[in-house]
Amino acid sequence: MSNLSRRNVLSLGVALGMVTAANAVPAWASTAGADPWWVWDDEIDRLLAELVDGGRVPAVNAALRSWTDNADPLPAGLPADLADWLRRVNRLPSWADPAKLRRAADFNRRKDTYLFLLYGLGSGIMSTVIPREARSVYWSAGGADMQDRAAKTFTFGYDLSEAGAFEPSGQFVVTANKTRLVHAAVRHLLPRSAHWRAVADEQVPISNGDILVTFHSLGTFVHRKLKDWHVPMSAADEDAFLHQWQVAIHLLGVRDEFIPQTWAAADAQSVQVLTPLLAPTPEGQELAADLLGLTAQIDLGVTRGFLNEFVRYVLSDEVGDWLGLPRDYAAATLIRTGWPAYIAFREGLLPIAPAGFYLFDQFVRALAMLFLDKGTSPTSTPITIPTGNRPGA
Repeated sequence: MSNLSRRNVLSLGVALGMVTAANAVPAWASTAGADPWWVWDDEIDRLLAELVDGGRVPAVNAALRSWTDNADPLPAGLPADLADWLRRVNRLPSWADPAKLRRAADFNRRKDTYLFLLYGLGSGIMSTVIPREARSVYWSAGGADMQDRAAKTFTFGYDLSEAGAFEPSGQFVVTANKTRLVHAAVRHLLPRSAHWRAVADEQVPISNGDILVTFHSLGTFVHRKLKDWHVPMSAADEDAFLHQWQVAIHLLGVRDEFIPQTWAAADAQSVQVLTPLLAPTPEGQELAADLLGLTAQIDLGVTRGFLNEFVRYVLSDEVGDWLGLPRDYAAATLIRTGWPAYIAFREGLLPIAPAGFYLFDQFVRALAMLFLDKGTSPTSTPITIPTGNRPGA
């Protein structure tokens, strides 16, 4: 569906009094006057719709399987129009700063312990209380196997955080473009689901606005938590971390005019378009239960009560209550006293390891590995284009 026809459909919905993106989310426009809630990814959306309807996605997935590194040539066997599109987009934007990207990679290496935890327990669980994201995930194919989807989602963050992620030997540019293909397929498939249509407040999912909300649940949220936790960061580190995310969301198809240029702008945007949207949904509650239940399969060295309380600590008791997480007040006390001391020791501000240091250290590292290819791969998880929605949807 073209951008013009989408606008016509949504405008008709407004005229008929239907709930649509126009009245279900905060108003939001760039300096150029465009609204990211009304911007999708038209060229690749059209190409993927044709591939899905023509039954050609399995062949495309087979061709893309060996395409992993940024410097890899495009594989043979791709449809000509898709190959042409990938040649044009599979590169860094002209404004990307290699020095900042290298500094961001070093920052990720130095702060990896906090990043693994915040991306996994923070952003991962937060996604289940972003109603649009939770509903889209649940009713799409990925929602039926949350461990596999979590692994693929973690691959995106893992490739982004790797040293040399944007270098020819890295994988993030390819990962971002594969993710962009998945988004395009979901935009075509999900509106066919009667279950999704019954609960959605939009006719077409994953707009530029939705992607930016996800960015705020990841990059903006993580940056804010690092500051709240008093993790030492230089101004250059903070700027590099932001630049890494600016490049990342550009590669996902977000227009440059929508991308925040400073952390202050990102924080202001997040307060406007993420915080007001957070709410529980039946789909999100089930997804959160699935994600937290994954820990039963791999020993993280902690109790479920400890895990629940860490979610509350990272996100808030309100989110914990929305998700129905039982309280464990002993674990809550340990976390609230032990985690700041853990950070202080890791940052060289305490001379002696605090009590519980080993517990926290093993917990974070095991959590990170949990989402890497179902805990079996130290590298990555294949990202494949879906051909349908959740079974029965």
